[in-house]
Amino acid sequence: MARNARTPGTKRPSMSTMRKTALVAGVLYLATFLSSIPAVFLQGPVFDDPNFILGGGGADTLVRFGALLDIVNGLTAIGTAVALYSVVKRQHEGLAIGFVSSRLFEAATLFIGIVCVFAIVTLRQTGAAAADAATLVTIQRSLLAVRDWSFVLGTGVPALNAFLLGWLMYRSRLVPRAIPVLGLIGAPLFTSWIIGYIFGITEGGSAWHAIGVAPIFFWELSLGLWMTFKGFRKDAPLMLEAAAEAASPDDSESVTRSSIGVASKAGAA
Repeated sequence: MARNARTPGTKRPSMSTMRKTALVAGVLYLATFLSSIPAVFLQGPVFDDPNFILGGGGADTLVRFGALLDIVNGLTAIGTAVALYSVVKRQHEGLAIGFVSSRLFEAATLFIGIVCVFAIVTLRQTGAAAADAATLVTIQRSLLAVRDWSFVLGTGVPALNAFLLGWLMYRSRLVPRAIPVLGLIGAPLFTSWIIGYIFGITEGGSAWHAIGVAPIFFWELSLGLWMTFKGFRKDAPLMLEAAAEAASPDDSESVTRSSIGVASKAGAA
């Protein structure tokens, strides 16, 4: 009797609900690519021009729009974790919570860099005429240094994401195992690059960086595409479990019917 009892109001995930979850998560994963890649190019003037903060040119609007796309990137990163949590927690709740936490940390770190870019644009508009040029250039370099490190650490968190979610997806078989294998391969490779960058052994754009980024890039892209257009595999254990639970009678109703039957027999006796 106790084994069949469940909290009133709790809904079991149906197959249609799981498909919607996969679609939402997949679209959000693809949105991270559609926002983050253009953002790098739109904010290029800030990164490429050491005197950007002194004014001149009309790149302010583009840079602001690029920073806005980075905000979208951070929010979609959180959204992917929130969308998938209800599913992957059925495989391992601890790893699922870790995945959500790492996504939150990733977004928070990226937002530090976004604030730095907005600060540079603001000083460019209001401070160029009132402050010493050398001081402004130094401020820009300082803010960009903070932005660069926040970007390295923020984009490095996907290595942890790839390990946590990759393991959950590999074990649950919700997607073809070749997809999470990419993430599991990329996680240690990208982590090694981050450690090398911290100690000044390598730099962004190096061959080491490309080797570390490539598996993570294709892992998240293929995962987003598969979940968007295919959904979760119907023969995955979690999907079969959801289908079986959805097809079974409601526990609370069966418990009630059983109790009524016992009471009726007792009364008849």
